Amino acid sequence: MTIHQDWEKADIARLATLPQPEMSWFKGEVHAYGVATMPLSKRLFDIVLALVLLVPLSIVMAVFALILLVVQGRPIFYAAPRMVAPGRTFTHLKFRTMLRQEGDFGVTGAHKAWRITPLGHFMRRTRIDELPQLFNILKGDMSFVGPRPTIREYVERYPLVYGQVLKSRPGVTGLATLIYHRHEDRILRRCKSAEATEAAYAGRCLPTKLKIDLIYQKNRTLALDLWIIWRTVLIVLYKDERPRRRGRK
Repeated sequence: MTIHQDWEKADIARLATLPQPEMSWFKGEVHAYGVATMPLSKRLFDIVLALVLLVPLSIVMAVFALILLVVQGRPIFYAAPRMVAPGRTFTHLKFRTMLRQEGDFGVTGAHKAWRITPLGHFMRRTRIDELPQLFNILKGDMSFVGPRPTIREYVERYPLVYGQVLKSRPGVTGLATLIYHRHEDRILRRCKSAEATEAAYAGRCLPTKLKIDLIYQKNRTLALDLWIIWRTVLIVLYKDERPRRRGRK
């Protein structure tokens, strides 16, 4: 029922040859590997909200799972190893939105756009493809709000930064997603090859996203999480990431 993304040694070697972002701006200490403790209030909030959402959304997921099975065939789910903490992975679940291709590699850019199915475009635009992450949240591998799940290679390449960033569980949405997602899409949309996409992501997108993730890590509160979730819902509903002022359209 799932398609798994596994990074082979050859893939890691290819990434190692790409331009590397500067991380000299980060000052921190190396922390022991392990899963960071999530504040109890945040964990309880995640569990309660996930259970509440699963009541109506389980029907939506069942319907789209059936549609995917009929229209695209198996696998229904896309399952990829991501990092919940330095040294520990989890299986990140999403609905499959792309045609299968052997040797799939790297971040999604313009070179992969042809593989996104018409149904996949709709599911990505409405975030329906991300609904299976509710099970990741219930299991404790993810939170509603946090840094987006990342691959082992980046965590091992920048252990100092990720040692801090991954003190927060990976999130379905987050401050970096809220602020930078549209700009990141514009950058990657211009990349016509896997190498160009990885170079743009690692050199331009990743350093900025990590800085924002660190800002969230230092200032995270339940109130901030609620604001991020609310802004994310507005973006999904109205397709506009710009905060609106009263009296202006």
